[in-house]
Amino acid sequence: MELIRNLEQINRPWPAPVVTIGNFDGVHLGHREIFRRLISEADKIGGTSVVLTFVPHPRKLLDPQRAPLQINTYTEKERLIAASCVDVLICAPFTREMADYSAERFVDEILVGRIGVRRLIVGYDYAFGKGRQGDIDFLRRKGAQSGFDVTVLSPVSQHGEIYSSTRIREMILQGRMEDVVPLLGRHFTLQGEVVHGSKRGKKLGFPTANLATEKELLPPAGVYAVKVRHGEKILDGVVNIGFNPTFGPGKLSLEVHLLDFQGEIYGETLRLYFLSRLREEKRFPSVETLVEAIGEDVRQARGILAGAQIREYRDYLDCGYKKHP
Repeated sequence: MELIRNLEQINRPWPAPVVTIGNFDGVHLGHREIFRRLISEADKIGGTSVVLTFVPHPRKLLDPQRAPLQINTYTEKERLIAASCVDVLICAPFTREMADYSAERFVDEILVGRIGVRRLIVGYDYAFGKGRQGDIDFLRRKGAQSGFDVTVLSPVSQHGEIYSSTRIREMILQGRMEDVVPLLGRHFTLQGEVVHGSKRGKKLGFPTANLATEKELLPPAGVYAVKVRHGEKILDGVVNIGFNPTFGPGKLSLEVHLLDFQGEIYGETLRLYFLSRLREEKRFPSVETLVEAIGEDVRQARGILAGAQIREYRDYLDCGYKKHP
């Protein structure tokens, strides 16, 4: 996949670009279906499949107080879109200047002038440009004038459930880690670097790795059964997300206890895959009752994790049908 991080990098036309535009947060199964359609349409005309997205999410600039927490980091999003087998990903910087583009200017200068779009694929409710002036009717008129076709997709759903970033975000914020898999298409995951913490877990008999992560969207405070990727190894673990209320008010932390593991891993990277929420975070009346609760968390996690498999994007790659993988 060719990655473009600035529109100025586009210095040559691609063969017959077929383009889709969106934020694609989560790169969920609905997005994957759009990409399949994009690739199929590009193959039909011997063209190039192009995904156009923006960094940061436009609402981060235009309405930061209401901007949604992102399901993926931008690095994760790029990796997942690459796994979807598109030819080109354009991550256009969203600036104040870009926010002031009219719909007309956006089409003329970017879609036609820079990219040379031949076919545009958008969702049924897509709108863009300053004041969201560029709706479907506008795009169809511009397409007729400028020589590109417009395909409008209906909502992608399965068994009556629409694949939606908003819906997935709600589920994660409710701690419904099992329910999110059929929509996201994989287990919710985050990556973090092991940093020094309070070292309290070791004193309690359950040493933990304290993680620093760039992830915006986190499940609610509580205890979770997780699979953990450490290098090439997959380990079982229990992670606590929260403020350690038993020891007084603290700052938010992610502390993962790796089952049956010993070793120093400070400075190393772990990736967590969330399989199930075990319980909410709570304040215990004594250290002894906390230790008993952690022991029960570990027991429950072992039962859930035994034989469980991680579902990640590699598990459903289907690039094989492309003429040119």
